[in-house]
Amino acid sequence: MKAYVFPGQGSQFVGMGKQLYDSNPKAKELFEKANSILRYKITDIIFNGTDEDLKQTKVTQPSIFLHSVITFMCQNEKPIPGMVAGHSLGEFSALVAAEALNFEDGLKLVYKRALAMQKACEKNPSSMAAILNLDAEIIDRICNEIDDIVVAANYNSPGQVVISGSNAGIDLAMEKMKEAGAKRAIKLPVGGAFHSPLMEPAREELSIAINETHFNTPICPIFQNVNGQPNSNPELIRENLIKQLTNPVRWTESVEQMIKFGAKHFIEVGPGAVLQGLIGKIDRNVTTEGIQ
Repeated sequence: MKAYVFPGQGSQFVGMGKQLYDSNPKAKELFEKANSILRYKITDIIFNGTDEDLKQTKVTQPSIFLHSVITFMCQNEKPIPGMVAGHSLGEFSALVAAEALNFEDGLKLVYKRALAMQKACEKNPSSMAAILNLDAEIIDRICNEIDDIVVAANYNSPGQVVISGSNAGIDLAMEKMKEAGAKRAIKLPVGGAFHSPLMEPAREELSIAINETHFNTPICPIFQNVNGQPNSNPELIRENLIKQLTNPVRWTESVEQMIKFGAKHFIEVGPGAVLQGLIGKIDRNVTTEGIQ
């Protein structure tokens, strides 16, 4: 069974989607529709901007969403996924692919999410760090022992967990995790503590928009970040999306569950190949490919 997966923030690059825009009339129409919905020409930044322009959360998130969703929608034959999942932001792309959200509502929610998260980042200076080759249980224990806010934010694959929190909490946690045997602790170039309690103001703001948005029953199960379990209930999908901002991304568990439910081939749709690499570390017996 084919599983379609969609990347999150960090996979972006200047020029992504430009070839599709130039060669596919439907793609051009959708990109221009996005410019109209957002009320500014985001295509100018995606296609011709600088890396710094594209790194702003309020630009990055809608840009990756547009690249992923439009790439998915503009295949020669319409893909029929057996199941879908997305990493963090990518969960919104997955919901559009599964027809739980339409294109317009998906983009509006992603933009609302991006603005709310950027505001939360500016309110609480904070950061994230990748911890390599240290058991998740040890990472959780060290986070719990630190007085400052620091939590596990992304359980990406065996041997890779991302932590999130206050600047002081992250610095102390990195030091303690290296002492505990982590191969590396790498601070990430992000503007805030995503998937941590510091995103609570953004969660409250986004929850209003999510609750006002219509969700359909998806055409296939979506494996959501908060619990890694298959879901086709629109109300549960809505609840899990709201929880996602302040809860960890359980990507390892999501992929394991997808395999358990019959996924043998994973197709990553969108910029980069991050998810293909993570899936290969989670289970070497499945195959992966990317569509950009």
